[in-house]
Amino acid sequence: MDKLVSLEPSNIVAIRVEPGRKCYGVLTLRNVMHTMPVAFQLLPIGINKTCYITRPRSEIVYLLPSGSMLPDSFPHSDDSFILHSVVVPGVVVKDPSLTYDTIPSDWFAPRKKQVFYDSGIKVVFVGSSILAQLVANGSSEEVREVLEKSNPEWRASDSVDAHGQTLLHLAIAQGRADLVQLLLEYEPDVEARSRYGQSALEAAVAAGELLIVELLLAHESSTGRYKLLKWGSIHLAARGGYVEIMRLLLLKGAESNALTGDGQTALHIAVEENHGDCIRLLLDNGATANLCNTGNCDTPLHIAARLGDEDTVKLLLEKGANKEIRNQLGKTAYDLAAEHGHNRLFDVLRFGDSLYTAARKGEARTINWLLENGASINGVDQHGWTALHRAAFKGQVNAVRAILSKGADIDAKDSDGYTALHCATESGQAEVIELLLRSGADVEAKTNKGVVALQMAYSLQYSGITRIL
Repeated sequence: MDKLVSLEPSNIVAIRVEPGRKCYGVLTLRNVMHTMPVAFQLLPIGINKTCYITRPRSEIVYLLPSGSMLPDSFPHSDDSFILHSVVVPGVVVKDPSLTYDTIPSDWFAPRKKQVFYDSGIKVVFVGSSILAQLVANGSSEEVREVLEKSNPEWRASDSVDAHGQTLLHLAIAQGRADLVQLLLEYEPDVEARSRYGQSALEAAVAAGELLIVELLLAHESSTGRYKLLKWGSIHLAARGGYVEIMRLLLLKGAESNALTGDGQTALHIAVEENHGDCIRLLLDNGATANLCNTGNCDTPLHIAARLGDEDTVKLLLEKGANKEIRNQLGKTAYDLAAEHGHNRLFDVLRFGDSLYTAARKGEARTINWLLENGASINGVDQHGWTALHRAAFKGQVNAVRAILSKGADIDAKDSDGYTALHCATESGQAEVIELLLRSGADVEAKTNKGVVALQMAYSLQYSGITRIL
């Protein structure tokens, strides 16, 4: 036989280090001599042996150096213990006053009896401070080892550092998806707040960490806004322009019209930050283009107009934004565009509609004024019609002449491939057709179905127009 006691569950004793608390670990010893009692003596060895106190039955207390928060070496200590064990003289201990503290030291003197030695008892430090430092150092294998050796009742994965940051937050700050995944295996509280009040998900979104966001969402992290915070995860994604993160959040139930603490939606924020992909994604997922913010009742269209963002203005209008809504100061999106000198927005926000109306009614003077004040001569409506298409279809010769005199594209096509000549032909406007032809209209222009104006006139039995064409 080579030993009298066994070490359980292993020869490593885990000593928990927590600020302001006794640092100790427990070592379990089991007598393998089934018929005889065994005495033991546990002694620290190494350069730091004065830092340890052993208390029967098998508690080991570690004394942190003064002013220190952590041991000099962790999680593995260079220190170890030697275990002496001997068979107790006699079959049983006869003196009931004899305790583990009063076992004669000479029992362990080799000259008197056979003493067994085990010097393989090692120390590993565990606890929140140790874990926080290991996570901050990015030591994934050592983090796993400490978590494995920690008592489940300690909830080690919920440890925080001296500044109140959780292990998840520390891993996210480093962009370490592998550490986050490791920590999640030990079921930490994913809703725990950092010192700044953010959940792990909000911190990951703010940092643009797509993989970490995916991991946290897979562990049922909440996508809603915490009532004490100004912004929720969907707003943080909008601010950063993280469209793929936003897509994940929306798939997991994030509300596209959720308000920030100061009454903005993610759409307001995305427009303010000019993140076009996020704007499109939000609009495609139910974001309302006409919601006013709480502050000054600006809609997303107001914001885009103030910034002079033509692409966003057009996109919002395509998605149903109402350009007649007035903010708290009574201003429309057009008014804000005018205030900030964004002349190129005049057509889409106001003059475009006025130009189409004037073209339809044949108001040549109004057409000239609108074109001179910012209306786009080749601007199109939702069907792709220009002012020239409208005037031609309605047979407004003076309007057609005014528009052409300003340099309109005479062969511009709508969404069906119709030119102004096709429009005039379809509605039987012979005088307009003659004017267009004199002005150089392409008589061979074809619609999307391959029809030229002559074929159209023939099918409609416009014999006079057929002769003109």
